[in-house]
This record gives sequence, C-alpha cells and structure tokens, in this order.
Amino acid sequence: MKKMDKAIKARDVVLIFFAMIVLVGLAYYRYVYEPTTTQIAEANKRRDELELEVMQAQGKVSQLQKMQDELDEIGMDADRMESYNNAKAEISLLNNCLMDANSYNISFTNLTRNGNQIRRNFSLDFTTENFESARRILTKLTASQYRCLLGDMSYTNGVDSSTGESFVNISLTATFYETMVGGTPDAGLPIDSSVVAG
Repeated sequence: MKKMDKAIKARDVVLIFFAMIVLVGLAYYRYVYEPTTTQIAEANKRRDELELEVMQAQGKVSQLQKMQDELDEIGMDADRMESYNNAKAEISLLNNCLMDANSYNISFTNLTRNGNQIRRNFSLDFTTENFESARRILTKLTASQYRCLLGDMSYTNGVDSSTGESFVNISLTATFYETMVGGTPDAGLPIDSSVVAG
C-alpha cells in the first residue's frame, strides 16, 4: 500500500509539474509573445505608412524644384517637355504604371494653358495589396519621361471583409505638363490665360 501511495504521489508530482509548464507556456504566449508580435506588426505597418509619407514629401519637393529649374531655363524647351497633345501617351503611361494595381480609377479634370505651358490635371485612385506596391506605382509615374507632378495625396489601409486580404488605397491629384513648342493646336486647346490676363 505504501509503495502504491508513493507511486501515486510521484505520478501526481509529474502531472503537476507538466501542468505548471503548460500554464507557464500559455501565460507567456498570452501576456508576452502575442502582445509583442502585435506591437511589432503595428510598428512595421506604421513604418510603411511613414515611409510612404516621406516619399511623397521628398518626391513633391524634388519635382517642384526640377519643374522650377526647367521653367526658369526654357520658356518651355521641347526637349524637356512633351509637345501638346500628349494625352494618349500619358494615358498609356498611367495604364502601364497601374498594371499591378488591384483596381484603379483615373479622371482627367481640366486642361489649362499659360503661354506655351499646358497643364493636364487629373485625379487618380488605386488599390494595391501593400505600401510597397503603391510605392512602386508612384515611382514609375514620377520617374517617367513625361513631366508629372503629384499633388495632394491620401491613403487608407485595411482588410477586405469578403476575402480577408489586406489592401492599401491611394487617392491623389496630379498634373502632366506639356508645351506648345512643336505642338499642334486643336479644338481641345484652352484659351491662353496669360493673354487673357494681359
């Protein structure tokens, strides 16, 4: 009987020991591992958001400076800016840049003219799976051979309730610049605002 009691007690000690290990493991997972993993994921997400904001700000400053330098130099040098009407090529560029987007919508708003400078304004809304894909699309657009300046930009990110997949949606305004040097006036060409103002 004493031997049996000793065997039962030894088994109980082993079971209690394993139960304690399991409890410690569960407590570690619940109160240390899970919160840490969540915080790391949130920090990585916020880092991606900040990188996109920094890229937008740097791109805008760089483009503004480049455009200003060109405008100061030229009086619209045709070698640096496409001639009017470059709309088909610009739409083709947008479609090419947005090939990897999940969805997109482009809306050209108005065309303005000041002297030899033509501004083709548009709004763009597109969705990708992550910030890196969005960054690649914006880089393609701003690094193209056509002068394109990004304007206001906003973004949202979340998870698609129907598919469970994450997404990033970017909305922005932008402008393609063209020159009348070498261009052919047509019915869509607006009145020169510099002549009207003068």
